[in-house]
Amino acid sequence: MELLTSSLLELITQTSTNLPPDVRAAMSLSAGTETPHTQSSQALNIILSNIDMAKDDEGPICQDTGMPTFVVHTPVGVNQMEIQRAIRAAIAEATRLGKLRPNSVDSLTGKNSGDNLGAETPVMHFDQWERDSIEVKLILKGGGCENKNIQYSLPCELDRLGRADRNLEGVRKCLLHAVWQAQGQGCAPGALGVCIGSDRAHGYELAKGQLFRTLDDVNPNPALAKLEGEIMEEANRLGVGAMGFGGKASLIGCKIAAANRLPASFFVSVAYECWAFRRLGVRLDASDGAITEWLYRDPNRPVERMAKAEGFPLTGREVVLTAPLSEATVRALKVGDVVLINGEMFTGRDNVHAYLMKNAPPVDLHGAVLYHCGPVMLKQGEHWVVKAAGPTTSSREEPYQAEVIKRYGVRAVIGKGGMGAKTLAALQEYGAVYLNAIGGAAQYYARTVEDVPAVYLMEFGIPEAMWRLKVKGFAAIVTMDAHGNSLHADVEKATGEELAALATR
Repeated sequence: MELLTSSLLELITQTSTNLPPDVRAAMSLSAGTETPHTQSSQALNIILSNIDMAKDDEGPICQDTGMPTFVVHTPVGVNQMEIQRAIRAAIAEATRLGKLRPNSVDSLTGKNSGDNLGAETPVMHFDQWERDSIEVKLILKGGGCENKNIQYSLPCELDRLGRADRNLEGVRKCLLHAVWQAQGQGCAPGALGVCIGSDRAHGYELAKGQLFRTLDDVNPNPALAKLEGEIMEEANRLGVGAMGFGGKASLIGCKIAAANRLPASFFVSVAYECWAFRRLGVRLDASDGAITEWLYRDPNRPVERMAKAEGFPLTGREVVLTAPLSEATVRALKVGDVVLINGEMFTGRDNVHAYLMKNAPPVDLHGAVLYHCGPVMLKQGEHWVVKAAGPTTSSREEPYQAEVIKRYGVRAVIGKGGMGAKTLAALQEYGAVYLNAIGGAAQYYARTVEDVPAVYLMEFGIPEAMWRLKVKGFAAIVTMDAHGNSLHADVEKATGEELAALATR
């Protein structure tokens, strides 16, 4: 099958860079129904612009291109090992071309393979069917939303909702709780893939499998179709909003399957998916591997532009910050301020923060802006170029952030989803702020990077290295200030009250 690898490379590229029509329609609806000029509305405007940019430049929609998961159906007699080899070759080539971020890390040594290949990476599921063609479906589900997956064992007690019993009402409570607990950390508005029943392991697999359904389909089981509709309506009453900023759009899809279970077990498994819902598929000719049909999209149909304008319109009330920052500048900011950052910032994720607990930083961080980001980078000649650079979930750095601020004088931390009480106290004591960038908007933020002057700690691999970036007009929202205020805590409290109101009906 001489065309197999190139066909799979095209599938990977399109999945990473071009959202399917059903997701585009859902995001357009979310943006259209959100209250104008709110923080959630601003976030949705940036998201729509980012979707357009990714399509135009064939660049990753989100810098976290996730764990590639393939579901393959083959005719009887087709060599599945040949398809496995072609998938691995296409994954490595897509990584080399910057369509995927090198995300495969050895769990024992922490070493990044650099090409997205490794033990059980990528994930491949094979099955046979009695058709003549090969079908390959691919989903790229990032770590931020993957971390918000959740599994419930009924009966159980749920915060704000009370007891969830072994019935559809108990399942309803679990799914509302799943949306609430994700807040902005899973890049809302999100989607749920759900499995009622099965065992722990297969339940999660079946839940993720529900994400291969289109958002506009109807469940053939009337009871599950009714529950899906109820969850969509009630979850969007919670008020989580885009990026957890508060608002009308919290969920764009809910897809539920049921599987038989053991009498002793009643699991509800939830696969939480972010708005950057990257899922496509192809049918291939079994003789040469050529693409004969696209699933989820029609390549001959023009792709409509999502954004009415690029990013969000400036009001003149934005605060322009030029790094390095002074304490006085930072203490003048308050929750809700929109800032535009010029100058230099430094990326730092999990490995960098752990490193800073035992070692001095490779650069002076006094007054610095520290960006929770693992970018997609390509080296062109002697220079590095940013291909995608959105924020990662900040909560993973909560054990370290306060100490980093205290020791090294960091004045601004950028990420998504907010941070906890320990970091909030450090912001107040030492004079720093937390800025929420828009999760998944990797192309939007890549365009703000004018230069990459240096990189440090490259031994951690591209996503985890400390990159020195020169930016202009980098937009973010102050969501935790130096006065003890946290938008994230406020939204969690308000949405928790709404959740409690939905406990009974």
